[in-house]
Order: sequence, then C-alpha cells, then structure tokens
Amino acid sequence: MNQTTRLASGALEARVRRDLEFLNLPPRNWVPPRARQGEAVLDVVVVGAGMNGIAAAGALIHRGISNIAVLEAREPGREGPWMTTARMDTLRSPKTLPGPCLGIPSLTFRAWHEDRFGPEAWEALYKIPNAMWQDYLSWLQRVLELPVRHGVRVTDVAPEEGLLRVTAETPQGPRTLLARHVVLATGRAGAGGLVWPAFVPQELVPDLAIQACEPLDFAPLMGKSLAVIGAGASAWDNAATALERGAASATLYVRAKSLPQINKGRGSTGPHYFHGWDALTPEQRWELMGYMLDVRSPPPHETVHRALRLKGFSIVFGAPTLGARREGAQVVLSLGGETPREVAHDYLVVATGYRVDLDHVPELARFAPHARRFGDVIPDAATRPDLAAFPFLGTGFELLPRGAGAPSELGRIHLMNHGAIASLGAISSDIPGVMVAGDRVAQSILRALMRAEWPAIREALQAFDEPELESTPFYVPRGMEPK
Repeated sequence: MNQTTRLASGALEARVRRDLEFLNLPPRNWVPPRARQGEAVLDVVVVGAGMNGIAAAGALIHRGISNIAVLEAREPGREGPWMTTARMDTLRSPKTLPGPCLGIPSLTFRAWHEDRFGPEAWEALYKIPNAMWQDYLSWLQRVLELPVRHGVRVTDVAPEEGLLRVTAETPQGPRTLLARHVVLATGRAGAGGLVWPAFVPQELVPDLAIQACEPLDFAPLMGKSLAVIGAGASAWDNAATALERGAASATLYVRAKSLPQINKGRGSTGPHYFHGWDALTPEQRWELMGYMLDVRSPPPHETVHRALRLKGFSIVFGAPTLGARREGAQVVLSLGGETPREVAHDYLVVATGYRVDLDHVPELARFAPHARRFGDVIPDAATRPDLAAFPFLGTGFELLPRGAGAPSELGRIHLMNHGAIASLGAISSDIPGVMVAGDRVAQSILRALMRAEWPAIREALQAFDEPELESTPFYVPRGMEPK
C-alpha cells in the first residue's frame, strides 16, 4: 500500500470510542463552576496545542476537568515545529514510542499508522516523517475533541485576586480569559527563546542571517553559499535542507575539534528517569543536568549521512567564530583556532540553540522576578550561570516562590516546556516522556482543585440523595426513619 494513501474506514475511531467506553472515559466534570462578576472562570488554560498541549489537555479531560481551553497561536496543522522549523526528514525518536496516547493503545501512532497504511507498511517504516507525525497529532486533537482555539497568541498572564488573567491576541482583536490554572505547553523555545550570540550583529537579520530554529525561505539561497555556525542536529538539518533546495554550498563552522560520540539523552530514558528525576536532591539534579549539558549530544547518524550525500557540503572543525560583519551582499566571518582567517558567504545560519531564562518569557513578565531558580537553591551556582537560570519547579511543573513577596497565584502557573528539564527531566522536552508529563501536570491540578473546592465538594456529597434500597422491602422514605 502506498504510504501517502489515506484510508477512511473509520475503524480506528470506532475502536477508540470503544476503548474509552470500556474505561469510562472521559468522566463527567466534577469541578464546581466559578464565576467572578458575571464572568465565567475556566479551570485550566493550556497554552499550546502541540504534542505537550495535547497530552496535558487530554489528561485533564480524562480526570474530569473539562472546563478548559487550549490556545494555539498557529493555524491548524502547523502546531509545534514539525511543519515549520524542524528540518530533519524524520523524527529522531523510534517509531515505537507511545507518545501522547494517554495510556490507550488505540491512540498510539502505531495504531493510527496501521489503520491508514496497513501492518506491512508499519513493519517497513524506519522512522516517522515529520508531516506524518503532524497528521497524527492533528488526528489526536480531533478524536479527543479537545477544545482548541487556533490563531490565539497569549501575550500576558497576570495575577487577579487568586485567579489568573490571560490576555491574548485573536483574529478579532485582544481578548482576556480568567482561569484558575495556566499550563504553558510552549515547546523548546517557550522558556526563554533562542540563543543569539553576541559576536553576530543583529543588523544582519534577516537579509544575511537567521537563527536555525526560525522560519526560513530557502528559495532565495538557490545557487548561493551558506555558512552555518554550530554542529548540533539543527545545524546539519539546515545545511542539508539548503543543499536539497538548490544552494551551491553549505559549510558548518565548529568550535570543537570533533563531534560528540555518545547520545547521553538516549541513555537517560526509562521509567526511573521519567518518574524519578525529581526524587533526586537539588544538588544531584544540578550535577546531572550540568553533566548532560557538558557532554553534549552528537547529531543523529541519519542526519550526518543525509548531509554527506549532498554535493557542496563541508565541515570545518577547530574554527570558532569570533565575529561577523556585512560586506556588500555577503556576510564575512572571522574565524579563530590554529589558522585564524576570514571567510565570506552569501548567507549565515546561527545554530546556537535555545535559552532557558524566565526573564525572557514575555507572557510571564509579571511572575518571572518572583519564580525560584536553581541559582536560588544551589550554593556557588554562580559558577554555572547557564544552569543557575533554570527554574526550580514543583512536582506538577508549578512555579515556586523565591521569596516572601511572590504573588500567591504563582503556583497556578505550570511550566510544561523545555524549562522544566532541570527540575523534572526531559518529560516535557522530548517524545519519550510526554505522556508522563501530561499525567503529572493533570494530577497536580486535580489535587489543587480538590483542595480549593473541598467545601463545595463536601456540600455536594452531603446533598447526594440517591436511595439505594428503593426497590427493596427495606426502603424507608426520607422523613420516615424510625425514631
């Protein structure tokens, strides 16, 4: 069967409905409704409808917390990086990972793929193409009936008397929502944005330079020479994509003298890392995260082979970039190392990754100064400013106060994105642990709502009046009980 063929049997969706019925999912909403001055209050706003947002929203609904909204800035089918800035051919992860399936086999990628293309196609599949993964995630959104609002970009989260006021840009103009909790499922760039090195002037953007993880039109690079700073996976992906789309050459300039050899990220997966990372002391997590950052990860071997197959690809080791400048229609790089020199190219891609720093998250501007960081809990943290900036989160991804002056609403914000990696591990950064992350944040919010709404929940229990023995000889009507 052709891999591009889409089947429309509906068999899988019927199976999903059956599985959910067997599990009594989703349960009825149990959270008492709230309103303030006539305005309805959402129990949770999930920001982002990509992989993490789906996992969080689905887990919440399956815990009977359905008064939620999922706000997504992009249009349908372009959530997350898969169809925008992720330039690899396939996902890095093995095809067998369950992903955001909520623990239900019929919601896995494998079930979706076999339903559409057949078991033989599944066996033949090596890794998951990006576009296919995006199709699967879009299907999950639909089959789980998630309340996604597309084209809604959250710009501010503010405390408001024990609740959170969420401000967003929508196609109809600015709007606000009131919520008890906010989950920021905003991906790798959602905890501080992209790193831009000081030695590359911003004035080169966009006509001569771009960050590797930003949208880029490769058509104008046809027949041109491309320079890439960096040796990580995104550097190789951008070089390969440019060459595949007609660039004359693409050269990686790398500070190190060789590539890392071992992917320690792959070695730090499994239930013990997913569920037990935050059982470690802050000092153990600090040491572990520092180790992971220092050893770095190599680009996947598939990515390397992809680039090496292409005419015009080259890589220069031991060549740190010291500066960049505009010279006519080209960008000139000043290289250090054993043979300092200058090289000229038609365009520059800066593949320097992501930053984690809450001070650079615009929607958290009101809360960031009050949020605890690893630098607040680790002695001598100043020796590693890159690690010190990571937020120190609670077990449900919630922000924790760094001092007595923090807003009481701080803990109602859950940072379910790359910023959580030092506190909780990679469960909200990569596909292998995303289901764990969704469960973790949903369970945390459930417990918080149970505590907050206990008086109303207890009153509802008192008022529960469903006679069990009405059909038996032992039924006693209300008010007729023996004295």
